[in-house]
Amino acid sequence: MSYHHILVAVDLTKDSHKVLERAMAIAERNDHAKISIMHTLEPLGFAYGGDIPMDLTSIQDQLDDHAKKRLGEIAAPHVVEDNQHVVVGMPDTEIHRFSADNGVDLIVVGSHGRHGFALLLGSTSTGVLHGAQCDVLAVRVGKESDE
Repeated sequence: MSYHHILVAVDLTKDSHKVLERAMAIAERNDHAKISIMHTLEPLGFAYGGDIPMDLTSIQDQLDDHAKKRLGEIAAPHVVEDNQHVVVGMPDTEIHRFSADNGVDLIVVGSHGRHGFALLLGSTSTGVLHGAQCDVLAVRVGKESDE
């Protein structure tokens, strides 16, 4: 199977570079497949459930600006700005939506390799895997991956 459009979903941590590097190697082996990179911000309203009686728009905008800057740092110079996306929503839902809308045939995400309850309680990579309409590669990241 060859891939034409690879989506790299990152959490903006230092491990994001490792996930992108894995995707770049796959893209190179697939006639330099297109790479898009994205980060999903959960809306502040989800986190606070409307408990704060104030307009959170300016704070959400600041978070969005910070995420775009950080994503640009991770993506440069490998992914052009037009293919860098910061979206607001639930990560697995937004990753699935972007993939379907943009003809993605491989999603690459980082995974901390959790076991037992941590896995059952959910991680983004697990959510992405269960609803994806294309292949998903979970790249092991974190302390365990460095050993």
